[in-house]
Amino acid sequence: MSATVLLAAENESRLDAATRRFCLRVARAALRSLYDELSLYPKPGLVSLVDNGSHADMDAGTFMKSLFSLRHYFARITAAGHAGGGFDELKRLGAQAEARMLAATGGVNTHRGAIFCLGLLCAAAGDCRRRGIAIDAWTLRAALTMRWGADLAAHARAPGASHGQRMAALHAAGGAREEGALGLPSVFGLAFPALRRTLAAGRGWRQARIDGLFALMAGVADTNVYYRGGAAGAALVRGLAQRFVARGGTARPEWLREAIRCHRLLSRRRLSPGGAADLLAAACLVQRLCEAEGEA
Repeated sequence: MSATVLLAAENESRLDAATRRFCLRVARAALRSLYDELSLYPKPGLVSLVDNGSHADMDAGTFMKSLFSLRHYFARITAAGHAGGGFDELKRLGAQAEARMLAATGGVNTHRGAIFCLGLLCAAAGDCRRRGIAIDAWTLRAALTMRWGADLAAHARAPGASHGQRMAALHAAGGAREEGALGLPSVFGLAFPALRRTLAAGRGWRQARIDGLFALMAGVADTNVYYRGGAAGAALVRGLAQRFVARGGTARPEWLREAIRCHRLLSRRRLSPGGAADLLAAACLVQRLCEAEGEA
């Protein structure tokens, strides 16, 4: 699909050709990052290409439909960031993307958290490009907090009716809104460093994603887990992940067997750390954007 077709609905035809190509490159990175998360196995309790984990209402095909529905969104929100768009514009684009996702999946929420987190990162990348700043983890986070920090903080305080918001209030968990308000600390402080450490140690992209996911499961109060399993379920997920990390993660020869055992246990308990999965996809996007900048 041409850049003109992809961006026309938002009147981004005003963008020069280089900026259009940039927006498309960021959008492709976002979609690949969502696929990085989907295709990873084992992911405790989560849907993959291998099985449905703890879910009876969705499978890999559901996620692929959702991915396809989001192909325009990431380019548009990157363009909005490049144009200096305000938070209301980002929210409007996110709401449209969520509606398209739900239409594509028959009402199943596959990527609501990812729409929020990855959308913010795409907008931040656009803002960096607009200001002529090299894209790396530091500049992306700085763009989030400097450009939209006050609005994100207000958004985090606003009342809401989603499962995640109710669980965050009930269990004093942060949730996606607080993550956004603080500049995605779990992405930049947990998952992304874990990815980088594993890659620097010479292990592969699969192992890096596993280490990133378990770092998130160990350190994030996941409202998806609270919704399904309450405080006891959250403690189980956190404890399993902390042990995996403390033992060395994928540096241990036994890591795969241990990860599969965790996956089977959480699947039986119907526990799904979907918030950690969304944040993993966001960390993958940061990695991909940094790699692309290095190649540019």
